Amino acid sequence: MTSAAEALAPATVGAALAEAIVRLRAAGAPEPEADAQVLAAHALGTSRAGVIAAARDVLRPRVGERLEGLVRRREAREPVAYIVGEREFWSLSLAVDPRVLIPRPETELLVEMACRLAPDARAVLDCGTGGGAVAVALARELPRARVWGSDRSRDALAVARLNVARHAPRVGLVTADLLSAFGEGAFDLVVSNPPYCADADIDGLIAEVRDFEPREALAAGLEGLDALRALVGDATRVLAAGGWLLLEVGAGQAGQVQGFCAAGGRYTEIVVANDHAGIQRCVGARRRRGGTWTPS
Repeated sequence: MTSAAEALAPATVGAALAEAIVRLRAAGAPEPEADAQVLAAHALGTSRAGVIAAARDVLRPRVGERLEGLVRRREAREPVAYIVGEREFWSLSLAVDPRVLIPRPETELLVEMACRLAPDARAVLDCGTGGGAVAVALARELPRARVWGSDRSRDALAVARLNVARHAPRVGLVTADLLSAFGEGAFDLVVSNPPYCADADIDGLIAEVRDFEPREALAAGLEGLDALRALVGDATRVLAAGGWLLLEVGAGQAGQVQGFCAAGGRYTEIVVANDHAGIQRCVGARRRRGGTWTPS
């Protein structure tokens, strides 16, 4: 009977890695080489560079069995970040699991905009924080600010607590549905990466997202605009005069969100930022009335 380790042809680390790449490519993984290296590094307890350096080493049976289990999970299109339990964001290693969305590189644009537009903010909210990636990054970049993260999912906040404890212990976490739990003028800066997928589009997403990431963190109504519209509508209540609202949006949504911000004259200085793919990814708007806040 062939053992699990033998099934992965584990004569050496390099042979096991090559076989994993073949299997992941056949399974339709978009980046089979990188994925196989990450999984091998996780099984070996080393880095991707360490895997390459160990290519001629004999693969120990227990390590081979561990790698086989990881590869099988990836063959089923489970995201690598969930398999290894972490993802890098803003050069920080963050805990992730199926209770939260996996942080994307384009979301770092929210952090960049916040640091550029509101560097003197003293009270900051990451609304819909999920695993806390943006809140943690902002707490490290704006050390004079008091940063809060909110989410309606208690499961998501449990993951956020792990990341806050590791990287930014002063971040406060609150269970809240959007901005409902917060009072008038509470924040100088509100950032959010809310759900922005149209309900009907979920089934067309790649398997890694459709089958594994939490649907409630993705779907946002018929047009994918429900959460964005609600945030724009309520943010002027919780923002101090001159405070900023910064939102990540889906491809093709920036114009509509700008329209929400322009309606009623409650915001000024509406700005849009493109991600590295040239997609209009973030919309920022400054609350009108009374100019800028005075940091304490």
